Amino acid sequence: MPRRRKRNIDFDQVISDSMSGSALNLVETLISNRVFSGVLLGAFIIAGVFGIRSFSLAGLKGQEYLERSRSNTHQSIPLVAPRGTILDRYGNPITDNKAIFSVFLHVDQMMRNEEKDSVVRAVNDILGVDEETILKLVRETNLEDITDIIIAEDISREQVIAIESSDLKSLNVEQSFKRDYKNPAFSHLVGYVGLVSGSDLRGDDQLVLNDYIGRDGLEMQYDSLLRGKNGKVTLSRSSSGEITEILRTKEPIQGEILETTIDADLQKYFHSRMANALVNLGRTSGVGIIINPANGEILALISFPEFDGNNISDYITSPSKPLFNRAVSGVYNPGSTIKPMHATAALNEGIISPEKQIYSAGYIELPNPYDSSLTSRFVDWKPHGWVDVYSALARSSNVYFYVIGGGFQDQIGLGINRLYEYWNRFGFGEVTGIDMPGESVGFLPTPDEKEERTGQIWRVGDTYNVSIGQGDLSITPLRLVSAVSAIANGGPAYVPHIKKDISQETLYTLKDMEEALSNVRRGMIDAVTKDYGTANLLSSIPMVIGAKTGSAQVASKTKTNALITAYASRDAETSPEIVMLVLVEDAREGSLNTVPIARDVLQWYYDNRVNVAENAQE
Repeated sequence: MPRRRKRNIDFDQVISDSMSGSALNLVETLISNRVFSGVLLGAFIIAGVFGIRSFSLAGLKGQEYLERSRSNTHQSIPLVAPRGTILDRYGNPITDNKAIFSVFLHVDQMMRNEEKDSVVRAVNDILGVDEETILKLVRETNLEDITDIIIAEDISREQVIAIESSDLKSLNVEQSFKRDYKNPAFSHLVGYVGLVSGSDLRGDDQLVLNDYIGRDGLEMQYDSLLRGKNGKVTLSRSSSGEITEILRTKEPIQGEILETTIDADLQKYFHSRMANALVNLGRTSGVGIIINPANGEILALISFPEFDGNNISDYITSPSKPLFNRAVSGVYNPGSTIKPMHATAALNEGIISPEKQIYSAGYIELPNPYDSSLTSRFVDWKPHGWVDVYSALARSSNVYFYVIGGGFQDQIGLGINRLYEYWNRFGFGEVTGIDMPGESVGFLPTPDEKEERTGQIWRVGDTYNVSIGQGDLSITPLRLVSAVSAIANGGPAYVPHIKKDISQETLYTLKDMEEALSNVRRGMIDAVTKDYGTANLLSSIPMVIGAKTGSAQVASKTKTNALITAYASRDAETSPEIVMLVLVEDAREGSLNTVPIARDVLQWYYDNRVNVAENAQE
């Protein structure tokens, strides 16, 4: 049977067939008006859709698509602006920039020029970057927004020459600037920068792909000031990728200078002296702060362990947490360094006079409320005999502060409620507002909080513990320095700050406690000048110095943090000009490990700042 051939039927044939046969016998009727209305409405809708789309393409997103079309023949090369320099109080730079070269892959051009295989080989041979890494970078990049991907940064000049000699149009080498951190003494103060991420680029249209932004410290706090304004060179290319013309050039503008209150030489000496002490102790962690109590200017701020800002990735998983700024974000039991504040409270409340003596046999005992045959013993670090407020501060008698804090026998104490009130007077429950990121807040325990957290009531023993800076009481080193500043000043404590031109701002004032503060200062000076003072090692320095040492047992009493706070005046007639804090984590001999550090740093300050200034005046 012969196979029937398939006929091709076009639109005209369909119409012709439909007009023959019975269809011609149909009776014609008028088309409904609703049909015309529907057709007209549909036409309007279609026209509206096309209109909106045209407006979107030509209007709202016109510039975007115009730029995308130009990218086929034009290329904009960003010129990254150098970051602004950070200076110390004397104008000495504490940051540096270095020029670097980075390799960019222009994905569109690679695909258009069919250079994928050549690019993969070149990048692997010259830069040591494998194909999977390149593909991962491409997958993780939104190519709608970003067409250039950084393949490698800070490459050598030999690699620059090799890339440029490869004659691959989609691989570009561009020069930019990178921070060069040379001195670890400033690591936590300055912080560090990092290459921008996709979210950074989407959130700030001033950023470019090879930009760096501040990730911590002053670099982060003042990033917008330090970053500068990037420049741009726009190149015109032929269809073969050859550069035909430089259309325009915009010069980069370096970021602004950041003037700080930091004394760089003091910071470097403090860091070096403390680093040596930690090595000798076999320890790694600690804090050092020096502040001007008259205005809140930070002269030195150190946290250990430090880090190399050029290689941040080396520290991210370190168990010692070197990227953690203990000076700003650390929270600690203050130990006996809290005693000057509690002495101020007790004297101001009138529960004890400066001369009234309390006997320290080396401990006090409280009867057990449930079994009179049992007692709870609260120990002093040694027997001190009869002590008044001056010798109690100088000797750091625990028994004296147990009694004025929680009461004993016929001597009433402040009690937890008044202690809590004075903690807040000293601002322990709030941040200081220092111009650094990541400031923490301490923890102030209360009876209600303890009962809610543990199910146990607050006892006198809890009050005894917090009275000597133990228990659940914790504060930040910055807050402790501010409190000592208020005592040294006789009233005001100022917001600590590092940027030089910040206006002075008062945190709080204790001027209504001047008589109590005067007595406390005398006790802190006795801690230095009396033979029995815990900070007597500082007495060789020719300045008027008040100090308070402290040791805080932590980690279920298996470790001891050592502290010292001190203030110094040029003489008895002048106001204190520095307040310092030294903290060593897990010290071997308590405060004995911090006093020598404080002595040497104060001696350096006297020799290089006080003595030099006095000789200049003569």
